[in-house]
Amino acid sequence: MSAADGFALDRPERFWPFADRFVAASRVVIDRPRGSAHPRFPQILYPFDYGYLDGTTAIDGGGVDVWCGSGDRARVGGVLASLDLTRRDGELKLLLGCSPAEMEAIRLFHNQADWVAGALIPRPEGL
Repeated sequence: MSAADGFALDRPERFWPFADRFVAASRVVIDRPRGSAHPRFPQILYPFDYGYLDGTTAIDGGGVDVWCGSGDRARVGGVLASLDLTRRDGELKLLLGCSPAEMEAIRLFHNQADWVAGALIPRPEGL
C-alpha cells in the first residue's frame, strides 16, 4: 500500500520482521478462547483465540493484544488498529498466524458494533 491508498508504512521490510521479533520475545497468553463471550457484551463471541503478549504494555495498561489464527503464531500476519468510543481508547492488535480469511473475520468482528471501529493492515506477501 502507499499513501495514495490511504495508508503508508515506512520501511515495511523492517517493520514486519521487527514485529515478529517483538512477538518472539514474549509469551502469548490466551485469556479469551475461541467461542467465549465478550466480558462486557455477552452476546458477542470471539471467533478466534484472543489474548495478549506477557511482559508488554499497551495503551490500556495491559499487555499488547493478539488474535491467534490457525497458522504459525510466531508470524505476525497483520495489525488491526481499533478505536472504542465506550472506553475512549485506541489499540493495536497483532494478528498471529492468521490467514487472509481469518484476518477479514477479525476486521468484521471489530466493526460489528456502533461504538467500535477497526482498520486492518495486512502484511504484504513476501515480507
